[in-house]
Amino acid sequence: MKYKIVFFDIDGTITHHENGSIPDKTKDVIHTLKNKGFKWVAATGRPLSMCQEIKDLGIDTFITANGGYVKHNEKVIHQVPMDRNLVKEIVDFAHGKHGLSFYTESFCMNGVEEEEIARALKETLSLDEYPVRDDLICEQDVYLMCLFATDEVVKSYQQRFPHLIFRRWHPYVLNVLQEDVSKSLAIQKVLDYYDLHPSEAIAFGDGDNDVDMLELAGLGIAMENGSDRLKSVADYVTKTSGEDGIAFALGKFSVI
Repeated sequence: MKYKIVFFDIDGTITHHENGSIPDKTKDVIHTLKNKGFKWVAATGRPLSMCQEIKDLGIDTFITANGGYVKHNEKVIHQVPMDRNLVKEIVDFAHGKHGLSFYTESFCMNGVEEEEIARALKETLSLDEYPVRDDLICEQDVYLMCLFATDEVVKSYQQRFPHLIFRRWHPYVLNVLQEDVSKSLAIQKVLDYYDLHPSEAIAFGDGDNDVDMLELAGLGIAMENGSDRLKSVADYVTKTSGEDGIAFALGKFSVI
């Protein structure tokens, strides 16, 4: 099997699962394989504005907002903007009580702050501070909206918006979708763009939002620090991201 493209989650996969740094060995592997003609694509829950450290590694294709917005250099390959009137309805329904985050090319929230939200932001996006509040968010293209809530609160949203998709990917975070958005759908768009087949792809991840990505790729690899659900569907479980797990797996399968 000749692999030609690598998709990787960022937080907890390419970055150290404890301190958020990118291991030097991982950087070296990326440069080595890029020089051999491999394509590397970030597939992340982050917005594009939070991917500069990955761009600095020479990565030029980004699947962001969990698949809602895909860009190669300055070319938009795929985007799924939500209806602006619907965004306003959801914002009004939250009415300052429930946390909402909004993914454009940047990232903002609705101003609700609580301990559980702060913990979730740290665990999912490595954020130590709350994102800015944007009262004009309903006038922008939003590619992904997330709700921070318990299952009980989610029920009220499902009753109010029965036509929407509420997909939990973290104990306190759900995607709020007008139409289906996922990393695997976005990956297929990238593969089509490069005229490649899923069998030619390797995917690395650590979270539940990476499950469909690993299932699509010809070789799906979970980090040891990943979720149990992800590890159960992976073709292989490598070392933790802090132990150069990406480099170890690529060596295991003789890619490097």
